[in-house]
Amino acid sequence: MSPILTPTIALRRWLPLLILAGLVLCAYGLGLYKYLSLEVIAANRDFLSSYVASHLLLALLIYAVTYIGVVALSLPGAAILSILGGFIFGWALSAPVSVIAATIGAIIVFQIVKTSLGATMAKKAGPFVQRLSDGFAKDAFNYLLFLRLIPAFPFFAVNAVAGVCRVPLKTFIIATFVGITPGSFVFAWLGRGLGSVIDAQSVKHNACVAEKGLANCPFELSVSSLVTPQLLLAFVALGVVSLVPVAFKKWKAV
Repeated sequence: MSPILTPTIALRRWLPLLILAGLVLCAYGLGLYKYLSLEVIAANRDFLSSYVASHLLLALLIYAVTYIGVVALSLPGAAILSILGGFIFGWALSAPVSVIAATIGAIIVFQIVKTSLGATMAKKAGPFVQRLSDGFAKDAFNYLLFLRLIPAFPFFAVNAVAGVCRVPLKTFIIATFVGITPGSFVFAWLGRGLGSVIDAQSVKHNACVAEKGLANCPFELSVSSLVTPQLLLAFVALGVVSLVPVAFKKWKAV
């Protein structure tokens, strides 16, 4: 027999999800995601560099808290933040901070979904969701590792799905931490070259303005200018390798 859902239990279960949803709506309504762009970084390049030089520890704290907020609120721009970290802090310092911050943000979403939607769907959706949860739980670490290693899968969606399937917290934390580490270091390393990309784009932009006028020459930067097809192929290869244990288990079970 399932326990009676008293108002207190219901409030404890659903209030965190409602608060998170409200914060997400506010963040999108205020357009906070618009500040997570390479163009904004380029426009504030000098300020960011001087602030970090004068207040390194405080800047790292602000960076970490911002990263946690971006992940927890499912805002687009985590990759931009990783690149920014490599640009202003250096890859060796920023990458570990971004890994820890992203993991904390992911845990917040995971736990909220797990204790609200996960519990409700496990009760009401019937045997299908139960089989899905059971199947996911058997190889949760390897599946999560695969989803984390390949950036093509939305980070927030993986957090939510893992919560709905009620993956063990320890498994979620380890798979997330290990899975996002390669990408975080790579994006932080790419940030080292952001200055030269900004300089090159500035030259093109100034030449365009001189010829066509400012109104006809928007200053634009793209992550694609830093990411190569070879880099994406490497991520895919890492994801495939992470699924080898799953395939081996299935092969032995045949």
